[in-house]
Amino acid sequence: MAIKLHFFVAFLMFTTYFLTEVCSLVEFTNVKCESLDKDFALFEYCYLKSVNRTYKYCSLKVKLLKLPVTKVKVRFGLYQRLNGYKPFLYNMTIDACRFIKAQNPNPIALFFYNLFKEYSNVNHTCPYNHDVLLDKMPYHFINNKLTKVLPFPEGNYMFKMEWIAYDINRAVTEFFWSLT
Repeated sequence: MAIKLHFFVAFLMFTTYFLTEVCSLVEFTNVKCESLDKDFALFEYCYLKSVNRTYKYCSLKVKLLKLPVTKVKVRFGLYQRLNGYKPFLYNMTIDACRFIKAQNPNPIALFFYNLFKEYSNVNHTCPYNHDVLLDKMPYHFINNKLTKVLPFPEGNYMFKMEWIAYDINRAVTEFFWSLT
């Protein structure tokens, strides 16, 4: 009788765990890129491509016109759509050149840097003397990071990055995605 009770309790714990576990899905909905200083940088392309129902990726290429670039800051923020996009959780500015050199960088900035570094060529310190490229970053890669590592509530979000070189706003990129 005691063995049956133990199996029953184990069965209840097992089913409760799997029935209450939430399975979230991140899906890109749009990407927008804008060059604010066309003498400094131009977007050659910036698009979201849907290969099929389960595979979408984002690609962009920025042609830097005044090389080398030695002083770059990135202001990034996470926005949630609630009667328009409102700031949600993160809004910070980092010195990109100093961030990559740092031994103990800001953990939040490091999290977002790690999201993009595998698919981009932004993985070395300043000076930058080449174009910036984000090549075929799939949303399933971000899905694991945002739902397992850093859980979010369901909704529509925008990840906005403002690229500041020599203390002048040069470009803005916005990644729109939904979490269901």
